[in-house]
Amino acid sequence: MEPSTLAITLLWSLLFIYSMLGSMDFGAGFWGMVYTHNSRTSAANIANRFLSPTWEVTNVFLVLFVVSLVSFFPFATNILGSLLLVPVGLGVVLLTIRTTFMVFANHTNRYREILRITSGVTGLLIPALLVSILPITLGGFVKMDGEVPQLLYGKLLVHPTLYMHIAFGLTTELFISAVFLMDYAKEAKDWSAYHTYRKHALWLGPVSIVIAVLTIGTMPAEASWLIENIKSTPIWFGLSILFFLLGYASLFIKRNEKQGLSRTAMVFIIIQYGIAIYAYGSAHLPYLIYPDLTVAETFTNTTVFYKLLIVHAAGFAILIPAFYLFWRLFLKDQRYLKQQE
Repeated sequence: MEPSTLAITLLWSLLFIYSMLGSMDFGAGFWGMVYTHNSRTSAANIANRFLSPTWEVTNVFLVLFVVSLVSFFPFATNILGSLLLVPVGLGVVLLTIRTTFMVFANHTNRYREILRITSGVTGLLIPALLVSILPITLGGFVKMDGEVPQLLYGKLLVHPTLYMHIAFGLTTELFISAVFLMDYAKEAKDWSAYHTYRKHALWLGPVSIVIAVLTIGTMPAEASWLIENIKSTPIWFGLSILFFLLGYASLFIKRNEKQGLSRTAMVFIIIQYGIAIYAYGSAHLPYLIYPDLTVAETFTNTTVFYKLLIVHAAGFAILIPAFYLFWRLFLKDQRYLKQQE
């Protein structure tokens, strides 16, 4: 494998991890807001219990992704920084606001209500801003004035592909978070929340698949290169649909008087999105932004890359045991799972 291909694969892997953790994190914030004052279910308690310690972990992977992007592809930062200033800048501002409330709400009950509103609203706005980056990379929305890139905001904001990408991102986020919180509620033996999240997972799953298909159909004419690449590897997207069906079917299997194998469904859904994300990334090669920015042109030199690879390996050697300990403490420990609000 070429060093540049290995680098973009590692970067894409970090993006996959962040998209999964971010979906659970931001989705939990939204569900926590929706069910805050609903006394018929404890769904809000489960969402907030998961959200309380995990937002820091999600931010770690966001930082890792940005650092890896700048390290592996330093010659892309100038163009990417110019084009993505507005969506990324607004996302960082909202993330800062959300993080601030997360910190202070853990020390005083005074801000609990506004935290849940802030967490719920930003749980939709931040993913929407981040997903809005994808249409920019397809082609047709960037104009090069010499060496200065210009994002055609007027064309982008009226094109349906922007809104279909956002709709896909949000339905995916809510679907993944619903399935995960369903499993989290099962771990805590909170059956009220379990059935609430299962109900949402049942309708969000098919909706996310339909919107994914519609999103491909609304891509601009300049993205024909990507659509052709997708069509040339149908097996991967077929496998993605297969694992979705397996995961979705798991929600209907009855075991121990409780309908739905939540852990099995979660594993299949993660595999599904993993296959889809890597297949999409492969189809997107060799471009970062079509047709002006390619992976090879923006890649750092090979010597620096392998040194950076050693640093990343050392970092993950430290982080992986820490993440395992975190998982044992907050996602498996019954003393934490069954605590009262």
